[in-house]
Amino acid sequence: MAILRNRNSDLDSRERLTREVNRLADKKIDSIEQAYRDLLEAIGENPERQGLTKTPARAARALEFLTQGYRQSVAEIVNDAIYDSDASEIILVKDIELYSMCEHHLLPFIGRAHVAYIPNGKVIGLSKMARMVDVFARRLQIQENLTTQVADALMDVLSPEGVAVVIEAKHLCMMMRGVEKQNSIMKTSCLLGCFKDSATTRSEFLSLLGK
Repeated sequence: MAILRNRNSDLDSRERLTREVNRLADKKIDSIEQAYRDLLEAIGENPERQGLTKTPARAARALEFLTQGYRQSVAEIVNDAIYDSDASEIILVKDIELYSMCEHHLLPFIGRAHVAYIPNGKVIGLSKMARMVDVFARRLQIQENLTTQVADALMDVLSPEGVAVVIEAKHLCMMMRGVEKQNSIMKTSCLLGCFKDSATTRSEFLSLLGK
């Protein structure tokens, strides 16, 4: 009976914690929703008109999704998906789609990340490399920092011989406003370990990218 009571107590505690987390989440969404309502009024719109009545709620949920990286960590994403391996050559995942938000104008930038590393006795699950990109992309960002954050995170998690990250993206803050240039692409890179120190390794990486 004592064991049963303890189990019931644990379940009650978890349920209370879940309810509290949901309550705080709903409170946060309500706050974001009100901010969008105020924003619509500030630009001269009527948030009560038919096409906009549900817009603040939709926009709040969309923003919560687009910034979910703030509520995630690399450790949670990796989730022990690291395995022993004798592999010693470049492992590259190309064309990882990314969607982020420019922290200067709150407009999207959209592109692709290419992430490579040379193992040092350990490899990481394939999907985890893409998820790692998303953890940092789903925050208010600049592309330069995003590139470095992904490279540093992979280096910290695996301690490989080296890491290389290249990101190519188009920025709507440059396309929709300001200079309004539609065809410009920003490319950033971060090379760590042997990719930085060895011209041969760096050249092989660029060759695999087709650059």
